[in-house]
Order: sequence, then C-alpha cells, then structure tokens
Amino acid sequence: MEKNKLQAAQKKLKAIYGYDAFREGQQSIIEQVLDGIDTIGIMPTGGGKSLCYQIPALVLPGVTLVISPLISLMKDQVDALNELDIPATYLNSTLSSNEERIRHSRIKEGFYKLVYVAPERLGHPTFQQLLQHISLSLVAIDEAHCMSQWGHDFRPSYLSISSWLEHLPQRVTVLALTATATTQVCKDLQQFLHIEEQYVISTGFERSNLTFQVKKGVNKKKFMFSFLAARKNESGIIYASTRKEVEQIYHELQSKGFEVAPYHGGMNEQERSKGQEAFIHDEVKIIVATNAFGMGIDKSNVRFVLHYNLPRTVEAYYQEAGRAGRDGEDSDCVLLFSPQDVRTQTFLLEQSDRSNDRQEMEFKKLQQMTAFCHTERCLQQYILSYFGDDTDKTCGKCSNCVQTGEKIDRTKEAQMVFSCVKRVRERFGKTIIAQILVGSTNQKLKQLKLTNVTTYGLMSDWTQKDVAEFIDILMAEEYLRPTGTSYPTIQLTEKAVQVLTGEVSVHVTQALAPDEPEEQDDVFEALRQLRKQLSTENNVPPYMIFSDRTLKEMSRYIPLTLDEFSSISGVGEQKKEKYGLTFLEVLNQFENDKPAEREIVMPKRNGSSKKGKYLETAERFQNGETIAELVEALALTDQTIVKHLLRAEQEGVELNLKQYVEDEKQQLIMQAAEEVGTERLKPIKEILPEHITYHDIRFTLGK
Repeated sequence: MEKNKLQAAQKKLKAIYGYDAFREGQQSIIEQVLDGIDTIGIMPTGGGKSLCYQIPALVLPGVTLVISPLISLMKDQVDALNELDIPATYLNSTLSSNEERIRHSRIKEGFYKLVYVAPERLGHPTFQQLLQHISLSLVAIDEAHCMSQWGHDFRPSYLSISSWLEHLPQRVTVLALTATATTQVCKDLQQFLHIEEQYVISTGFERSNLTFQVKKGVNKKKFMFSFLAARKNESGIIYASTRKEVEQIYHELQSKGFEVAPYHGGMNEQERSKGQEAFIHDEVKIIVATNAFGMGIDKSNVRFVLHYNLPRTVEAYYQEAGRAGRDGEDSDCVLLFSPQDVRTQTFLLEQSDRSNDRQEMEFKKLQQMTAFCHTERCLQQYILSYFGDDTDKTCGKCSNCVQTGEKIDRTKEAQMVFSCVKRVRERFGKTIIAQILVGSTNQKLKQLKLTNVTTYGLMSDWTQKDVAEFIDILMAEEYLRPTGTSYPTIQLTEKAVQVLTGEVSVHVTQALAPDEPEEQDDVFEALRQLRKQLSTENNVPPYMIFSDRTLKEMSRYIPLTLDEFSSISGVGEQKKEKYGLTFLEVLNQFENDKPAEREIVMPKRNGSSKKGKYLETAERFQNGETIAELVEALALTDQTIVKHLLRAEQEGVELNLKQYVEDEKQQLIMQAAEEVGTERLKPIKEILPEHITYHDIRFTLGK
C-alpha cells in the first residue's frame, strides 16, 4: 500500500485517539482496507474493531457507510465519534421526517465522514436516491455474524446485504467485522461477500483480561449479594433468562440499596431507554437484563458480568460476558449454574418455530454450553477451542485453573456409568442412566425392565442428582456423547472405551471462590469523581471522556504538565485541549505521590494483565529484593508493589512488613490513625511529620 496512507492512519491514531500503536490485527486490516481489498476481520470484543473502519474513513475520500444491527449501538458510536470531533451521523427510525431530511442534505454536502444505517434501510427508495448523490469509499458491516444462519444471532435482514453490494453503481471496499464467528460462520461470510481466505484476518478469541468463573450448587441470591457488596463502586451487568427473573432480581437489589435498573422486552421503549442511559452515564452501577440488552452497548468500564442463569449458546455467553473489560482492564465473568436453567432453555427451545435442522443445531449448542459449566478444562481454553482457536495454554486464573484440594480419582465410578450406558445399548438419556445406577424404584424403570440390568444399584451410595452431575462432567470431557435432539440419549466415545479397558483414569476436582478486586487508590477515585462531574456537565457517558484504563495510567504516573498528560495512553490532542487543564488541577493535588523515577518519561503500557503477580512479588521480596529493585524488575510502580506485598501478607504469606518501619514511626502512625480514623490514608499522612511516607503508613496499618 502507499506509505503515506499508512502514515496518515498512524497520525490519526495518535492525534485523535491518543494511542501510539495499533493493536494486534488492526494495522493488517487497515492496510488491506486502504489498499481497496475486501476484508473479514475477526477480533474479540474490546479488541478495537471500530477503529478498523473509523481510521480508514478519516484517510479515504468520500463517505464510509457502517451497517449496524441496533439503534442503541449506532447512537453510542456516533456520540463517541462526535466527542472526538469526528463528523458522523446515523439514519434510523428514531428520527422525525424533518431530522432525516436535514441529515440527508448534510450527507449530500459531504459534511459527514461516517454514516450508520440498519440493514433494513438499504432497500428504501429514499436511501437508494441518496446513494446516487454521494461517493462511497467503504462499507463496514458490523456484527457480521448476523449474516449466517449458523450464527447465534442470525438476522434475515442481513441476507440482503450481499445482493445490495452487487447492485451498487460503483465498486466499494467491504469490511466485515465480528467477535463471535465459528469456522462455519466464517465460511458463510466468505461465500456471501466473495472474500478469499487469505483476506480473512483473525486475531484469535482470547480475552486475557477476563477471569471466568462457573459456580455450581451455590445459593444464587446469597452469592449475588456478597459478590455485589464487594464491588460497590464498579459497573456491572446481571443477565437473567426471563423477564420475570429480571424484575425479581431488580426489586430485591433495589430493596437492599443497590443502584440498579432493569431492562427487558416487556418494558416500553421509553423505560428501557431510561434505564440504559442511567447505566451508561454511571447514574446506576448495575443493570439487570435479559439477553436483549447489551449488543449495542459500547460502555468500556463494565467491570463484571454476572450470569444469573445459563445462556443458550457459547457464542451468546462469550458475547455477553465480553461486555466486561472492553477497556482492557481486569474484569470478572461469573456464571451461576443450576440444572433448572437447562430445563428452562430446553422449554424455550421447544416453544420455538424452527426448521428441524436448525432446532437440532440449537439443542447441540445448548449441550455445548452445559458442557462448559461442567468441564474440568481451563474455561478460557474451552471457549477458544469452541471457536476453532485450539491452544495448549491455560489462563491460570479461571475457576478451573485455580482449583484447590487433591484431585479425586473417579475412574471406578466412571467405569460404572460407561458399563451402564453399554448395557442399555446407548438407548437412554442421563436421567434414566442415573436412576438405574442409584437403584431407583421409579415405575418407568420397572416397565422397561431396567431394574434387571447388572449395573442397577451399583452407585446406591450416591444421590441421583450427584450421578447426573457426574454424567455432565463426563460429557463435558467427551467421554460420553449426547445425541442432538430435545431428549438426548448418551453414547460412549473412544475415550470412554479407554477408561473401561483401564488405559485412562478419570479425576475430578473442586474450584476456589473468585478473588475480590483490589481496593482502588485515592488518585483513581478522585479522577473518577472528576470524570463523573464532567460527564454530567457535557451530557456524555463518563467512559467517552476517558476510559478506566486511561484514568488508572494517570493515577500510576500522576502527570503534572500538559506534555506529560498527552503521553498517557488514550489522551489525544482534542481531549488534551478539552480536559487537560481540568484534570491537571486534580492531579497536582497528588504531586507528593508521583513516582520519582517516572517523572520525565512515562512509557506506554501494552495492556498485559498484572493480576496474579502479587505472590511472585512477595516471594522475590522475601528473597531480599528491595521495593526499588522490584519496581525496576517487574515494571510496576512502587505503589503497586506495596499493594502486592500487603495483599500477600493478608493472605497468610509471612512478610512481617511492620518490621521495616521504625518503632517511633509506628507509634506516631498509630496515634494519627486513632485521631482521624483509617478509612483513608491521606488525612493520616497530612498530620504526620514529612519524613513518614505512605509506605510506612501502609506497612504499619496493613492497608
């Protein structure tokens, strides 16, 4: 491609968005698009897909048309672009005829660089006329998996896109983008859009900043309340399967004082919009929703997604869970599983009016989602494998990777299950198999003469529920294969045969509870309060001003001049001019906390997660490395090092941090703490002599 086009793209990236370099995959996609090559881009949620067409739109002549499935998605993206002073608009059913006429006129005048439309609008005569007056340079298809009937969110209106493209009067470059394309869906997109495999760019599906947890057999309400109580300042989404469940959870949380809003299809559009806006603007911290919510939400600072019920497919789960941590910061995705959820989803499927092939595929997808809840594998690894992105690497932090306790050998019990399946010639499902094994007196077993099977009662010391859950684990680990119908029977796989012959053993473990998030520091909290104030004054969502990630980098390096401020990732020229002095006023209050070694040069971070490093920090500290040496070796701030050490000590690592503070200092610190309390450290520091540092205070108080 022309070198000056790429240079122009890189300049736009820095000046407008405040980033020094493209993320993985972005540059390759942008280069192909700027070369006029039709491209499919597959990137995880939060991977920066929108930049792949926004940057080319600013470099190429003419208009970029963005085809988007949801009105809320269009509005969010256009608001974010306008906040960056990029001329963009949308055409959809929310506009009055007069508003639409004005926008048509401005589009013809060439005022807008990006125009967002729904696929249903492409065939409208007025829109067809509009196209004759503008020069299209790029058509971007967002959420492109909606084109495939094998995708989890197939939309018939998307099928018209390929025909519409073929009938355009001029040749236009096409970019199709998605985060959840299985191998089959990707092949469909290639076929519909006539794009060769060499022009498909996939960065993989891994979201390394997300921690996945599956909780089975817990009291859901009790878990939810304690989980949310530990995250009072964080934004999050709770997904439930039905409108009734959403309303129930919403009212219970509201009665306990949580800032919460509901969202489901039974509410009118005004009510849904009100709740969504309150959530986006951080006026409420939590939104409880059915899966109707979120596809169009571009909110970057969602710190957790809690699935109260089981989603129907792995694609839907990963897309919904992926709404957490879009800014790259560590976030939690927790799924609360109960067998009743499977029955609910099965009932909903049975009520649908689908073709037999489609119905069978939907049941298979539900079985794969259920298997995710029972797998012993790394949860991230399971998801990646589902999307054809096989890897031996484990995430090291999901609820399976951080299991505790010895693995229990269940080979003997597995052999009993497999023998039972074999004895009944693979003709029955999980429930009947479990009933046979526990020796149930169920009348149906007697009618089918299954009480005569030699495996009858072999696991009589187990409950039927426990055997059924054990069978779920065996299916998740592919020892057993369910048939793809609404009443699946169970078949043995080759792996099961190897267990029966004694070649392979079966082990089962238990998982640890999720970590609670680390307490935020004073600087970050002050910046977050300022961001909320500015968002109210400017009537824009807080994350559109700066992401959590950008605020956290500010709190780590504490820039004190406009030059230092502009070196923070996510601060472009426009935002520096608009917000720079206001943020510096707050940051200058924390001048004493600024890390001395980073005052001049504040290097960019690549976004790699530091979660889970605190034990390594503690071990190195025990081995004699000083805080200054650890800062250098681990590329962390001294404040983060201290947090790691304190966390390790709180969790039982013998560090005795108090010994590093002189007795006289300890005495003064304790007196100050008694006087002003220990809720915040700054008031303690202010009444102490200058030679006593924040490190001294933290080591003495253990916080």
